[in-house]
Amino acid sequence: LKHFCHYRLLIIDELGYLPIDKEDSNLFFQLIDMRYEKKSTILTTNINFSEWDSVFYDAVVANAILDRVLHHANVVSISGKSYRLKDHMKATD
Repeated sequence: LKHFCHYRLLIIDELGYLPIDKEDSNLFFQLIDMRYEKKSTILTTNINFSEWDSVFYDAVVANAILDRVLHHANVVSISGKSYRLKDHMKATD
């Protein structure tokens, strides 16, 4: 945790893509809490905030993380077709 707290900017990509067990959820909360109001963190995910309970398997931990993450956040919501699939979709048309 201390290692990741030293970075001025931490980017966590695809949060929720793989399951996060209870112990890792608690560690993730600690990481976010240690960085809260001190360092910048960017999170990318395709999971709606209302579904974070299922990512972290604990509504209390999920809400505590969201509370800290969203407090000073700029949320950018992107919708539309996948950029990664654009070339594949052209080939199948």
